[in-house]
Amino acid sequence: MKTTTLLTFAAMALAAVAARADESADEADAITKAQESAQAWLELVDAGKYPQSWEETAEYFQTAVTKANWEAALKGARKPLGALTKRGLKSAKFTRTLPGAPDGEYVVIQYETQFENKASAIETATPLREKDGSWKVSGYFIK
Repeated sequence: MKTTTLLTFAAMALAAVAARADESADEADAITKAQESAQAWLELVDAGKYPQSWEETAEYFQTAVTKANWEAALKGARKPLGALTKRGLKSAKFTRTLPGAPDGEYVVIQYETQFENKASAIETATPLREKDGSWKVSGYFIK
């Protein structure tokens, strides 16, 4: 094999590694921003500001769930649990696809959570990058 061919392969391999490093850095930045957004949003939910939490969700979420339905769902799901006593990050994963949702940029964030009336729960908040670049929660579940 010629030296120029080897150099070409080496250059291509380095470019691929550099591109993956850039992608990893972009994903890490996305995860950080999504976590910040989810934390601010969860503070609204924890404070019982359910209508305001709906206003701060992703456009996709708002087209799927009315504000009144969201408020009723949270009252039914969160109130019986009592006050938040502890929440810790379990995982945060960047993805471009989710079942039943349009392709986009999402971060699936799971928290190990304790409430006054429930010693162990898993909360999942899924921020979505909006068209303007901001991150807003597009889904929320408690197990």
